Amino acid sequence: MQKLNLQRRGILSAAAAAFAGLALAGGAREALAEESTDWQDHFETLEHGAVLADLRQRVVLFWSEDGTVHRRYPAAMPDTRAFPRLGGTRIIRKVEGPTWRPTPAMRARDPELPWSLPPGPGNPFGTHALHLEWQHYRIHGTHDPSTIGGVTAHGCIGLSNAHIAELFAHTTVGTQVLLV
Repeated sequence: MQKLNLQRRGILSAAAAAFAGLALAGGAREALAEESTDWQDHFETLEHGAVLADLRQRVVLFWSEDGTVHRRYPAAMPDTRAFPRLGGTRIIRKVEGPTWRPTPAMRARDPELPWSLPPGPGNPFGTHALHLEWQHYRIHGTHDPSTIGGVTAHGCIGLSNAHIAELFAHTTVGTQVLLV
């Protein structure tokens, strides 16, 4: 009986060590991937700057046109099942103090939604919005910091208001955006 317990303990210890090693290796790989993200892995040039939205890691990365500015922002990302658009687009419009209007899909799910919300507290777009070429898709702020790092039901990418204000200042109309 004692031999069986020792064998069981040995198996459990070996399994725990192997699991810890896998967890460490996985964590190390993720940390390495986060630290080594290079714009050349995703863009041909930095003309007009570049924004990478990594839906899996829930981060938005920015590189300035001259390559001297690189930023990383935690983000609320859309559920990939609800987000039919991946790939390249551009910023076509920048709005400080945006008005929020529900999309037709949102209105179909909830006809009680207001037709619009002006800038200010409670506005789902927060303080700034970067409109993408794809209709109804934005990178915008949020007044609800609990959403950052999570998955949202709608197709937009949310940053804290402080981070969207910084990204807004760095980008221009024409900045390339890649969603992966």
